Formats: sequence, structure tokens, C-alpha cells
Amino acid sequence: MDWLLVAAGLVLLVFAGDALVKGAVNLALRLGIPALIVSLTVVAFGTSAPELLVSIDAILKGTPGLALGNVVGSNVANVLLVLGVPALITTLHASGGSDTRSSFLQMMAATALFMALAFTGVLSWGAGLLLLAALAAMLLYAARVAHKHRNGRTTEEEVEGADPKMRGWKVAAYLLAGVVGLPVGADLLVTGAVSIAETFGISDTAIGLTLVAIGTSLPELATTVMAAIRREADVAMGNVIGSNMFNLLGIIGVASLVGPIPVASDVMGFDLWVMLAASLLLVPFVYMGRDVTRGWGVALTALYVGYGAMVLA
Repeated sequence: MDWLLVAAGLVLLVFAGDALVKGAVNLALRLGIPALIVSLTVVAFGTSAPELLVSIDAILKGTPGLALGNVVGSNVANVLLVLGVPALITTLHASGGSDTRSSFLQMMAATALFMALAFTGVLSWGAGLLLLAALAAMLLYAARVAHKHRNGRTTEEEVEGADPKMRGWKVAAYLLAGVVGLPVGADLLVTGAVSIAETFGISDTAIGLTLVAIGTSLPELATTVMAAIRREADVAMGNVIGSNMFNLLGIIGVASLVGPIPVASDVMGFDLWVMLAASLLLVPFVYMGRDVTRGWGVALTALYVGYGAMVLA
């Protein structure tokens, strides 16, 4: 029964998150908000909504370790699984462009800030405000860079989920599905995950680092698989880097305003360093233009399987 709750929660989160993005994007564009701003805010936050709702629900239910594990585990999964699995299908030809390098540096800065705050032992509201301030600064920087890139262009860039012909009732239906479905899905997932952890004597942090982390990384995995099939390596890499930044700054930033998040000693001594090491594995692809070959795919996937086994042992 608990596994069914987890599965149902994951399915609901994926579909509700997609519905929320589509509804919010089309509403924003109808209100005259520029597509660029919509891309940097509505789409980015909307795709992170499942992780955010899961983390908030976990804190409200008294299992903050699950919230922390979800974010740290998702960042590890984003690199090792979200890049590893698509590489098993086809080689990702990385270009190592300047935009990707800049985003990578920002992700590493976010990782360093998060780790520094985590080593204080508790992520409180003060840490949350600092993380959200860093996120705001990065969004502002991204907006300025995007505006420069758009100079001289006469056509508006496409936005994920935008449909100029979508009727008003459909926009409302998507919004309603997202607003209702996300909290229900998060509640099902957290309830099932906590019950599984109690049944097998596993900590809520360990469940967050593995089961919940994989589940909430499914949208990123699906996006990256499609990017690999279309041979859009920059999209795949950007998806991973952007998701990791939002996880650390946005999700933990908001969640820590809901309630304090204690950082267990084993997380400080092991999982945070694994997250950092996984992030540094992107260096050959970002700076050296190395392709993510099937060999890399096997290695990255195997590393994640090994990490998951160690966490659950």
C-alpha cells in the first residue's frame, strides 16, 4: 500500500507540475508579461514545484530530513542519472559554450553557499533568506544576459508550454489541476515514503536521498532524454545545471522559512561531499568539451547505483 501511495504521488506530481507550468505560462503571456520574464520565473519555478511541495509537506509533517535529503539527493541524481541514463541511449555532444560555463560557475557558487550554511548544523529562516537573495541575484543576472542576447532580434523566443490559441477555460483548468494536484501528490508521496522508512527502519533522510530524490528528478530525466534524442547537448546540460541551482537556492530557501531544517552529521560528513563531487564531474563536459559517451553513461549510472546502495545500507 505504501509503495502505491508513493507511485500515485509521483504520477500526480509529474502531471500536476506540467499542468501548472502550462496554465501559468499562458496566463502570464495573456496578461502581457514578456516571454523572457516568463521563462526565467514562471517556467523555472513551475518545474521545481514538485520538489518544493514535497519539501514543505515533509517539514510540516515533522520529517525535515526528508526535505533535505530530497534536495541533496536530487542534485546527485541530476548529474549521475539525468546525464548518465540518456548517454546510454545516445552520445551527448557537449559544446562547452560560454553560457554553459557561466551557469556552471553560478551552480558551484550556489553549492558552496549551501554547504557553508549546512555546516552550521541547522538551516534556519536566516539561511533561507540568504539563499533566496542569491537566487534573486542569479535571476537578475540571467535576465540581463538574455536581454543582451536578444538585441537585434525581431521575433520573440518561444516559451515552454506557451500556446497562443489556448482558450481561457483551458488555462483555468490547467491552473486548477496544478494547484490542487501538487499538494495532494506531495502529501501522498511523503506519507508513503515516511511509512516505508519506518517499516524498513531506514531514516527519512535516506529515503529522501534515494526514493524521493529519484522520483522528483523524473521530469528532468524525461527532458534530458528528449534532448539527447534530438542531439541538443546544451539543453541537457543546462537543464541539469539550472535544476541544481533552483534546488539549492529556491527550494531549500523557501522550505527553511516554513521550519528549521537540521543537518545530520552523516549528511555533513558524506552526502554533501558526494553532491559536490558529482557537480565537479561536469568540468570535463563544460570546460573541455568532452562528449558524454556511452562509457560515461555507464560510469555515471554505476556511481549513482553505488551511492544509493551505500545510503540505504
